[in-house]
Amino acid sequence: MKNTDAIFLKIYDLLFLRYGPQHWWPGDSPFEVMVGAILTQSAAWRNVEKAITNLKTAGVMSPAALREVPTSELAQLIHPSGYYNAKAIKLQALVRWLSESCGDNLNTLFVMETDFLRRQLLAVHGIGPETADSILLYAGNKPVFVVDAYTRRILNRLDLKPENDTYDAWKTLFTNHLPEKAEIFNEYHALLVRLGKEACRKQPVCDNCCLREICQDRPG
Repeated sequence: MKNTDAIFLKIYDLLFLRYGPQHWWPGDSPFEVMVGAILTQSAAWRNVEKAITNLKTAGVMSPAALREVPTSELAQLIHPSGYYNAKAIKLQALVRWLSESCGDNLNTLFVMETDFLRRQLLAVHGIGPETADSILLYAGNKPVFVVDAYTRRILNRLDLKPENDTYDAWKTLFTNHLPEKAEIFNEYHALLVRLGKEACRKQPVCDNCCLREICQDRPG
């Protein structure tokens, strides 16, 4: 029987050897990371960066300032990220919740117990499991693994998918086989995203893949 813990650590080592530290998530503050986690839904990061720049230029990159911006104006500011009308409503739901839950004090927010805080986040309009976990890991430095489309694609090709194709099952796959450390979860997820963009694409570029030696889906 294969040693699954060793396989997950080998994947990490091979990715880190190829790509090095990813310094992810880019953001000037935990709040900016939270905003980015919503804006990046169904959006390329380069377009999210344009939207964040617009918010900063307008002087509204804070919970209090965003609560005062009319929805239509906010939608125009975040237009580059796509689905801007829906995302404007989501951002406003987030900042209302921040006021109610912690008085906009993110230090108070992120000392809350992780499972409790995750349930609170999931109750906020527009925040699903991936967005909630991105906020917990990248803004709150909580040891929570983030699962996205790149993760599923890569692990499927490595024949490491869970029995049940649910978000929680994919997440448990990592948390069961890795040390429970935020810095490892952070780097691992960022490295998988890098591999998914550069090699393990929808149409894979296998010759450029550092996991080729252990991939079940590689060309013969």
